[in-house]
Parts: sequence; structure tokens; C-alpha cells
Amino acid sequence: MIENEENFLLSPARQLTDEEKKLVWKKPVSHKVSEEERRISKEVKRNWHRGEMKIANILLEGDAGSGKTQLAKALSANFGLPYTKVTCFADMDKSDIIGAILPVIPPERLEELEPVEQTVLKAVYESDGFQSITEVLMDALGMTQEQAASKMKHLLKLAGECADGEAVEYRFYPSEIVRAYQKGYLLEIQEPNVIRDAAVLMALNSALELDGSINLPTEIIRRHPDFVAVITTNRSYAGSRPLNEALRDRVQHTEKMDLPTKEVMIERAMGKTGYQDEKVLSALADIIIILDKTARANAIKGVAGMRSFFYWADAVANGASATESLYHKVIYKITTDSEEIAILEEALRNHGLLSSLEEAQIEEKKNETLAMQSKSGHGAI
Repeated sequence: MIENEENFLLSPARQLTDEEKKLVWKKPVSHKVSEEERRISKEVKRNWHRGEMKIANILLEGDAGSGKTQLAKALSANFGLPYTKVTCFADMDKSDIIGAILPVIPPERLEELEPVEQTVLKAVYESDGFQSITEVLMDALGMTQEQAASKMKHLLKLAGECADGEAVEYRFYPSEIVRAYQKGYLLEIQEPNVIRDAAVLMALNSALELDGSINLPTEIIRRHPDFVAVITTNRSYAGSRPLNEALRDRVQHTEKMDLPTKEVMIERAMGKTGYQDEKVLSALADIIIILDKTARANAIKGVAGMRSFFYWADAVANGASATESLYHKVIYKITTDSEEIAILEEALRNHGLLSSLEEAQIEEKKNETLAMQSKSGHGAI
């Protein structure tokens, strides 16, 4: 059990606003503390007031489903910092890092636009001015972050055309990165290794200096002393490249995120699904572990991770055949290539895991039958 979370608050005297308090992650009952969470929390707290030895940029590198985002959120809870995130994409430009300046279109010109454009621009203009424009667009239209960024560039062009030749008011809308940077939040930066533009990476690198700053069109802002950046990257992720060396150099603590221990896997699955049959969960966990190792050893790009484990355990808990659901919940998520599936199946057979799974399920059904008979007999008395 991790020490009392109060011990890890980084700025106990800091007064958060009501909105900021809502952004501090609340750990669900199913959350289980990992060694990584314990280690990072201690290291960050220990070094927080040590000047150049401060740890405020953290890298979590591992496969999809290894718990990187869950860990980033848990750190928000431990440190008492509002959590927010930005998901990087290949075509990010500097406006996605710092934000954008939009002209405020006069109401009569606004009415001439398409209804969707009107809805979006009205939502932007009615925002508090320090909400990221991407966030406004995502909320207004239910878009992904990448779609919102593309829409923002279209709006910049549109607003510029509408305001052409007129004296207009301009308003700066910062990015989510700037908002977290200036207000002192914990920011999860997902997949920066997919970014193609070197200038974007340079802007990100500069911001991550402990005494860094960001040049906005309106001002230069300094890094808030409470700002924590948690960079999360997937290994073997489509479209990703090795993490930029300059970015990696600005990290003060790195964790290699693999599958947790079998005991932790079972404990988390029980918490997530409510399924309590330890023998069946043990058999499922063994299979996930072997599939993960086999996929790596044979350069099969898919991942057998914790997400697959949770969904598979949940299906089994609700009466699905463990063997049949193994394919739909785990194997087909790794690969649908026949040759690769044959490699995975052979590994399971060689370790005798499928027969172990069947035995565990038979024993579970036998116990259920006995429990029902006992209950029925008790009721008859």
C-alpha cells in the first residue's frame, strides 16, 4: 500500500479553483498501486525542492495497455495536481503547441457562414479565453483532437477571409499544453514520437526545460513551478519513430512499462471486473504472458496487454467460453494473420496452457454446481 497520499502533495499550500479540483484525478476502488507509481511518487517528492535536481519531466515507455495513462492519472492524484493531456499526431504544427490567434468576426458576417461554422465560432468566442481552442472544438462537435486541430486551421483561414480589410478584434486561444504549462497542471503528452515537423519538436523541447519558457504571439510565459510533464509512448506503434534524442534528454526519470507481475494482473482484474475466481484468472494471466513473450520473440507487432486481459476476464465472468473468447478478446487483437496465429497457438500448446484453462473452467463450473445444490438443499430445510 502506498503511503498516505498527503505525503506526496507537491504544493500543500496551493489553493486550486473549483474547476481545477475537478481535474485532479480520483482513484477508483479498482486502482491498484504499482511499483512504478510508488517509485516515481517517492522520487519526485524527494527531489521537488532541490533546484536543478528536481524531477518534473517523466517518460513512460511501453506497449499499448501497459498502464501508462492510468499511471499518469494516478500521479495526478498523488501530487494533487489537475490532470490534462494532449495526444500528438504526425501533422502537428506550432499552433498545436502554442495555440492560435483568431479574429472575432462581426455578428452580421458570422450569420453568412455555414451553420456548423457558426456553431463552432460561437462556442470559441463564448469560451473563457484560456480554454484551449482544440478543447472547445472537441466539445462543440464531438471531434477527436486531430480532427479539431485540422478544423482549427480551417477556421483560422475562414476567420481571416471574413475579417479581410476590416478593423477587427483579435483574441489568442492557447493550446492545452500552454494552459497546463502556465497554470501548473500535470500534463500527459501522448506519442510525441509520431510528430514529423522538427520545428514542433524544438518548441516542445524548449518548453520542457526546467526553467523553460514558451514564446506566445502575445507574451513570453514561464514554466509554472508545479508543472509536471508525463510523456507516454508506445513501443512498436504504427507511424512512430524513436523518441527524439533532445526530448529524451530533458527527461529526469524513465520507466519501461511492461506487463505487471501475474499477482498484480489478477488483483487488477478482480478490481476491474468483480470476477473472483483466482484459478481461472491465473490461467488467463499465464496465457496473456506467454502470448506477449511469443509476439515479441517472433516480431509480431500486436500486443497482448492488460486491456485484452480485462475484457477477456470480463467475458469469461459473464459465461463466455474462455477458449472461444480468447480469439475475439486477445489473439485477433494481436494479429489476424494465419501464420502468426499458428505461432501463437503452438506456443500455448507447448506450455500446456489451453488444457490448464479448460481444467480451471471445469473446476469452476463444478464449484458453482455444488454451491447451487447446497443453496437449494439449505432452502428445502
